[in-house]
Amino acid sequence: MYDVLDPDSERGRVYHGLVTRPRARVPELAATAGLDEAAVLAVLGELADEGIVVTCDRRSLAWEALPPGQVVEAVLQRDSVRRADARRAGAELDRIYRLARRGTGGYGALEVVEDPAEVLAASRRIQLAARHRLRVIDVPPYSGSPAHYLDQEVLQRQRMAAGVAYRTIYGGCAFDDPVAGPNMARMIEAGEQARTLDEPPLKLAIGDDELAIVTLPADDHAGVVSLLIRPSGLLRALAAVFETLWRLAVPASAAGTGLHLDDRDRRILTLMASGATDDAIARRLGLGRRTVVRRVSALLTHLGASNRFQAGVQAARRGWL
Repeated sequence: MYDVLDPDSERGRVYHGLVTRPRARVPELAATAGLDEAAVLAVLGELADEGIVVTCDRRSLAWEALPPGQVVEAVLQRDSVRRADARRAGAELDRIYRLARRGTGGYGALEVVEDPAEVLAASRRIQLAARHRLRVIDVPPYSGSPAHYLDQEVLQRQRMAAGVAYRTIYGGCAFDDPVAGPNMARMIEAGEQARTLDEPPLKLAIGDDELAIVTLPADDHAGVVSLLIRPSGLLRALAAVFETLWRLAVPASAAGTGLHLDDRDRRILTLMASGATDDAIARRLGLGRRTVVRRVSALLTHLGASNRFQAGVQAARRGWL
């Protein structure tokens, strides 16, 4: 039915001829469509059966097109029905697929991917399929090449521009990685919500609530293996694990990834972590209160912390205290 809107198809040429020539007859349509009269009559019969054209005078064989807006709506409605039918058929086939494999000792919601190229392709696929959110735990080993990280940045920027929210938990050592660290800083700057946590227990990506990827070191050979997990109790459990770790993690900032402390800031941080007030820090270090307030504010910003306790935790994780 789509081809009736295509002016280069036979059906499209006939329909466009009727749109521009009300009550046109077959010889006129044959001339404008570049078809013989028999072919035009055959096309008109098909279009009439589909409710796109009507005969307005059978004796003179004059034809009329239905309004294009009405035809477009009919096309879209039919397409919507076909999509719904395809989804139902796919869901039923998926159910049969999983039932057929339950007796083999496998877990229907789980698929193992071992080839490194397929692992990276699965990561890309989960991002392209997500419509609302990506939840990621990014931990070593950082197996991607610098080129892979640059490609990932491009993809993530595209998906965030399309409205997909990224929340990522990074291992504390990511700050020191020569590839992952700068990548993290750029993504945070681009709008990624990021937090850090000492030694997260797994490498994970969850797209919406539809697909998860867990990447683990392979047991019997070098490299990694990924588990693709579809909607199931296991996927819900992994989502709950992510949310728990997210609450435990400390906010990260792009500025914080490149911060280096001098002795004064290190002492300020140590006192902040112990719960000292600005006035107490100023007295202890012999600094003006305004200087302390300014440095405390800068340190909180650099560390991506919302309070002194979080700043102390972040600093301790980076070995600054």
